[in-house]
Amino acid sequence: MKKVYASAAAALDGLLHDGMSIAAGGFGLCGIPELLIAAIKEAGTKDITIASNNCGVDDFGLGVLLATRQIKKMQSSYVGENAEFMRQFLSGELELEFNPQGTLAERMRAGGAGIPGFYTKTGVGTVIAEGKEHKDFGGETYILETGIVTDLAIVKAWKADTSGNLIFRKTARNFNVPAATCGRVCVAEVEEIVPIGSFDPDCIHLPGIYVHRIIQGQHEKRIEQRTVRSA
Repeated sequence: MKKVYASAAAALDGLLHDGMSIAAGGFGLCGIPELLIAAIKEAGTKDITIASNNCGVDDFGLGVLLATRQIKKMQSSYVGENAEFMRQFLSGELELEFNPQGTLAERMRAGGAGIPGFYTKTGVGTVIAEGKEHKDFGGETYILETGIVTDLAIVKAWKADTSGNLIFRKTARNFNVPAATCGRVCVAEVEEIVPIGSFDPDCIHLPGIYVHRIIQGQHEKRIEQRTVRSA
């Protein structure tokens, strides 16, 4: 199977449609699939449901899809860095499904592992638990959370080989691995593509069986919050 594509647009060809669901890797602006996000913007795909820890910032990351009104619903755990997100949510233009951060990660992982649901104590007694099944185990109450499976996963890795095995760089691994596994099709953008056999098998973070298409590109590596002090 040919997995290497020449551009983000080529890698997404035939995968995008209005009303689709997408799992996106990244945490803040760390490890975000910025090239694929830009290609989705250019494609004009709309009414998208996106599962991602957060929604970028106003002018970068997933925030650019908010600016063009292409996102219908977000499944997120944190949204505090995006003024347009707040405006759209408060005005009723954007649907929001809040998840505790660990719950969101586990929902993605579970979906990728073929697990339809799991019980967790996180959120019991809060608005998170409203409308969800409750069950007692060992005298403790848990709520049922469902696994997330999406039409597409878009992720960012450091290196890939031509069979799709991925290596992430340090904290940029974050949500990328669970996001990649829960998409029916996964497209990865990387900084470098190397021949098969270049990786020590013990150093591979995500096996290529989960990855269907790969692109190589240049990335901005923007800093989300810069704090400095005078010399």
